Amino acid sequence: MPEETTAEFAAGDLVVDWPELRVVPKVSVACKTDLGRVRENNEDKLEFYIPESDNMLAARGSVFIVCDGMGGHAAGQIASELTCKTFIDVYLHHSSPDPVIAARAAVEAANRFVLDVGRSVPGRKGMGTTLSCVILCQDRAISVQVGDSRGYRLRDGVLEQITEEHSFVEEQVRQGFMTRQEAERSPYAHVLTRAIGVEDRAEPHIAVHDLREGDIFLLCSDGLTNHVPDPQIAGMLTRFAPGEAVWKLVAAALVDGGSDNCTALCVRVDSIG
Repeated sequence: MPEETTAEFAAGDLVVDWPELRVVPKVSVACKTDLGRVRENNEDKLEFYIPESDNMLAARGSVFIVCDGMGGHAAGQIASELTCKTFIDVYLHHSSPDPVIAARAAVEAANRFVLDVGRSVPGRKGMGTTLSCVILCQDRAISVQVGDSRGYRLRDGVLEQITEEHSFVEEQVRQGFMTRQEAERSPYAHVLTRAIGVEDRAEPHIAVHDLREGDIFLLCSDGLTNHVPDPQIAGMLTRFAPGEAVWKLVAAALVDGGSDNCTALCVRVDSIG
């Protein structure tokens, strides 16, 4: 079985040609995860890392991540935890000054690690996880996506999904072969076309967005979006501060049935200075 190693965060010593620190987003962060009303264990995992050093803030920014594991018998939980830790570690320590290159390498490393562990331990065979990440680096927001968890941005009262889901029905909708209504009713609604740890490669969808004061980002597992529609999500993010919003969002998913683990991570950009 591959050995897990943990190194001290010393990325500032590893990256050359650090970019100049021009602006620093000041944020408020809140998160909530729940077992749900059906599952016996929580395979969701969330992490975030907000560095203090100017070098790290300039080159890497702050990292926020949600993973939704799969595999049963705690294997999904292990996959999501390994992915969160590996992604953040590799992203911070990668030698490239470009955060997009570092993020792509971090996905590759997480996929390789989870795949190796799944192949080495019989009880963890076939385990995998989604990955939804937002990186706030100076005046940019970088979204990184594998699977069907989601990342949203609320700006000026308008909610926009900034991640591209990797599921059978979503790809059918994007190609025009299925309507949104048909996708929601499809028995293949939760069939993933990409996940961390399932195949030799897990190609992420990475996008770069401009960042503004007042932007609110939400990362969440499908245990939330299966029960809480986008207009309700937008309303709660608009009306409530991040701490109250995540509790109310998860509570709404539970009231609607709580058929899966449910996780919400909310980041509000309070200022960019």
